[in-house]
Order: sequence, then structure tokens, then C-alpha cells
Amino acid sequence: MGASGRPWAMVADTDEVLGLVPAYERLLTDVERRRADAMLTARARADFVAAHVLVRLCAARLLDRPADTRVLEQLVLEQRCPGCGSAEHGRPSLAGLPKVSVSLSHTTGVVAAAAGREPVGVDVERRRLPDGVRSAAVRVLSAAERAAMGEHADPDAYFLRQWVRKECFVKLGRTTLGGLAAVDLSGLPDGTAEGPSRHGDLYVLDHTDARLDAVAAVVSAGRPRIGALPAPADARCPAAPEGPIT
Repeated sequence: MGASGRPWAMVADTDEVLGLVPAYERLLTDVERRRADAMLTARARADFVAAHVLVRLCAARLLDRPADTRVLEQLVLEQRCPGCGSAEHGRPSLAGLPKVSVSLSHTTGVVAAAAGREPVGVDVERRRLPDGVRSAAVRVLSAAERAAMGEHADPDAYFLRQWVRKECFVKLGRTTLGGLAAVDLSGLPDGTAEGPSRHGDLYVLDHTDARLDAVAAVVSAGRPRIGALPAPADARCPAAPEGPIT
């Protein structure tokens, strides 16, 4: 089992992901293509597509399958909103693989994804916060977190670290966007820890990528790790085991 069965995540440059899998358009479902085509800019479309490719690469790694086109085409990504039943949004999953949890995220030029045998959530953001974002602290941070932010040497960095962590909690279904301030992560380290930290029954893994100028987090019931993209030869290898992915 990939990575000793532990949840597997990747954070990567959008163009590197798309260059790694030349036939990436073939992987997308009709729903994914329609959503991609609805993006307002070519950059936004590329980020959307790259995140949807990367989550398949993470799943292939978790399942110990080669990251070639034939295998990736078998990994059909679905989304379903539990509220309205729409297939246009909601928590992602892989068709026919109910025991595999997946998550994905994208921002300008950077994408992140994760796959695990346990519930997993991932989020990535650029380190340059848009103007006015800090004013959202009262809606996002707990009282203890706001106090810690006020004393931090880099308040924006503190806010962003908590933001990506809490986005993961939303994706896991542990809270909602309206309930972020009720999730108190002030007891977690500042994001420089070597490995995952614990918060209740969950692991929280922080990641800063200076090359991509991005901050990410992975939160899971299993101990996650972040790995690199597969080598181009691995991603394009034509040979693969026969039969469906299980």
C-alpha cells in the first residue's frame, strides 16, 4: 500500500502537473470539463484542471499503481452535494473506491491534493494575502487565536496558517465556513514542526513551499505525509497492470 498506507499529499506548480501528464484532458469527466470551461480565465482553468489531475496522481500513489494514463483514466472523480444533490460541487470521491478519501485545492499557479484510507482534507494558498483579508480574523479565528495573532511577529503569516488548517477541517466535515471561529487551533505549533501535530483525533501537517510561495496544510485521521511529484518517466509509462483498480 502506498506510503505504508498513510495518507499521501502533494503540493505542486500547476504547469508542472499539466506537463507531467500530457493527455490530462482525457482524464476529466464531462462534469469536470464543463466546470473547467466555465472558469473566467485560462489561468483559473489550468489551476482547476491541474488540481483534478493531481488528486488522481495522489490516489495512484496511495494504491501503489503506476501513474500512467491508463491507470489515471480509471480513477473517476465525482462530487456530490449532500444538501442539494448537485454533482457540480460537494466533497470529492472516487467512483467505485468508497474506502479511499480524496481532497484537492488550487490557488493561482499552485495546486494541492491528497488521498488516504482515512478521511483527509488539504488546502493551499499563496503567501501573499489579498488586501483586507486580515479583517476576516474575527470571523475565522477563536479569541485565543486572535490574541496569539496580535502577539505574533508576522500576523499575516499566523492568520494564513490557521486559515489553511481550518479549510481542511471544513473539507473533512468537522466544521462549516460559518463555524470556523469555534475551532480553536491556538495550541498547535507555528508551522515549523518536522512532522504532523495532533489535534484531538486528527493529525495536522503544515507545509511551506518557498519555491512556490505557498502555504498548505493536510488534516487527516491517519498520519499524513507530503511527497514529490512522480518522475516524468513514471507518469508517462505505457505499461500498467491489467484489470480494474481496487
